[in-house]
Amino acid sequence: IPESGHKYYLQFSTEDYRTGEDAGSCLATVLYPKKKSPPVVSIKCSHTKDKKEIQEEDNRLYQRIRHQTKPITGNNIPDSYGNIEPALEPVWALAVAGSSFIMWKKSTETLGYFLAQVKAVKQWMRKDDFTEFDYTVLLHEIPTQEIISCHMRLTWLPGHPLKVKHLCASESHGMDEASGAESGSAAGASAENGAHF
Repeated sequence: IPESGHKYYLQFSTEDYRTGEDAGSCLATVLYPKKKSPPVVSIKCSHTKDKKEIQEEDNRLYQRIRHQTKPITGNNIPDSYGNIEPALEPVWALAVAGSSFIMWKKSTETLGYFLAQVKAVKQWMRKDDFTEFDYTVLLHEIPTQEIISCHMRLTWLPGHPLKVKHLCASESHGMDEASGAESGSAAGASAENGAHF
């Protein structure tokens, strides 16, 4: 698109990251602006699970986190053999959702990212119902093969947008903040710049 950038039309299927089961299909448009900024994404998905089933899964995940008697902490998730301790699966699930915002924000037409590992995670105990975690995540940059370290603070309550603040080692500006536009996941995240811990 002259003066704007390149626009792509995509059709793709999705799968449950844990089970590998079909999770639905999506149609999307992605515009990479000429100026350096995150891609503009418009997406519509049909899900194989209904909203009630998704909410029930979110609530099960939330209850596993809330029933801990002491703050959850962990390192190197998954380990060098690709294993994740069952007790750490909820924090890994949140890391996948939260880091997806960082990857969307940092991606360009020529660079993409994958969550390689949660280097460290620590839960903050709150007096309200929200769950809050500090993460250090390692993102694998494609095609450079570099590993990028990012600090991420994630706040979540089922039925509310996932809130993500992050700062990556390669970035010199302030903390970026985002909130998901839909409950339960990082889907439809929008950015608000300049937020700090």
